[in-house]
Amino acid sequence: MLLATILVEDSKTIRDNLIAALLEFADIEVLATAETASEAILAAARYAERWNLMILDLFLKEGSGLTVLRAFKDRRSDQRIVVLTNYATPDIRTRCAMAGASAVFDKSTELEAFFDYLSN
Repeated sequence: MLLATILVEDSKTIRDNLIAALLEFADIEVLATAETASEAILAAARYAERWNLMILDLFLKEGSGLTVLRAFKDRRSDQRIVVLTNYATPDIRTRCAMAGASAVFDKSTELEAFFDYLSN
């Protein structure tokens, strides 16, 4: 089953590389991409009935991934929001979990675990 995905990442290079890797290693369909918190919230609202995965960076061109998490804390049970960040400190992991993250992965050290998570 394809994961209907919204990718929230402000770096075009990372976004492009991640999309290529996701298409190769995971069964995903990218519904939308966003670079800011407001774009992410609008995309998730636009595809409210379709998306079941959001991949979310914390530091965006405008706003924070934590704002996006809080906006969708009471989402459907089949909608996962996975934080993929360079700042996966214990404090950030706790804050993300409290804001509603399904999982948190470090971009530089936990990509294999991230892809394993997506395949489950």
